[in-house]
Amino acid sequence: MQNYTQLTSEQRYQIYALLKAGKTKSEIADIIEVHKSTVGREISRNSGRRGYRPRQAHRLALQRREEKVRLGINEHTWKRVKQLLEEYWSPEQISLWLSFVGEQPVSHESIYQHIYWDKYCGGELHKYLRCQKKRTKRYGVYNRRGKIQNQISIDLRPAIVEKRSRIGDWELDTIVGKNHQQAIVSMTERKTRLTYLFKVKNKDAASVEFAIVTTLRKSRLPIITMTADNGREFTNHERIARILKAKFYFAHPYCSWERGANENANGLVRQYFPKGSDFTTITQTDLERVMRRLNNRPRKCLDMQTPNQVAYGLDPTVALGI
Repeated sequence: MQNYTQLTSEQRYQIYALLKAGKTKSEIADIIEVHKSTVGREISRNSGRRGYRPRQAHRLALQRREEKVRLGINEHTWKRVKQLLEEYWSPEQISLWLSFVGEQPVSHESIYQHIYWDKYCGGELHKYLRCQKKRTKRYGVYNRRGKIQNQISIDLRPAIVEKRSRIGDWELDTIVGKNHQQAIVSMTERKTRLTYLFKVKNKDAASVEFAIVTTLRKSRLPIITMTADNGREFTNHERIARILKAKFYFAHPYCSWERGANENANGLVRQYFPKGSDFTTITQTDLERVMRRLNNRPRKCLDMQTPNQVAYGLDPTVALGI
């Protein structure tokens, strides 16, 4: 019997893009490297009235997993736990007090699991813990060497960015090739959905910095904010922000939907370079061809205009040379 694979947000965007491209479930499974039953189960369980949508599918999957996690604590007890957490009680104090007053016993380990699950889903409960260091199991050692210094959380990003009412708010990511050899730096502007791609031979901070600074300068578009994930390739975020005179923010760990425009673009890019592709054979000219296709494709979210139309006023027939 095949085990069900937990899909990532990126894989769900890939499924959506590949379904749009007319791929079968078996073909999609081969491209994203999962069993075909995983793809079939994903589509049947997480589709809505408008069919399969990646953001909705990811939300439904997270809700289902959260409900599963919560099975051990009834709703009344969990409400009480949340109230006490908000009074800055520790999970151990709450566990002992619930037993003392004769309510449903809950271990402090279970409370910690719920808190970090809530954090994973973008919740705020972890902020009530006195100790904000990452909690690990008793065995093993937590390695802090990979943490990016002086990060500014997406929580501090101006609310106007969410509205997509202006041009100049960019989302950043890297797409890695086979065997982690070479990568594509992906940059998407939130309002226009304009996407730029830049190939780097090494996914190191210096190469990624060069790709971002060079590309966004050439775009001739405003650069007000940039939002990236927590990959170490963005270690030079302070230099990038200073050079481009913009603010640089980081999404929450494991919350790729906070960079939804870029994640969707990456899914579209994967149509041309499926997971497992050898990036050593890809040239910047190949990426230019893909960018031209993506940025001259009408989008429903843009009232059937193309990213190039919204960003630069370019008619698609002109941009395509028709």
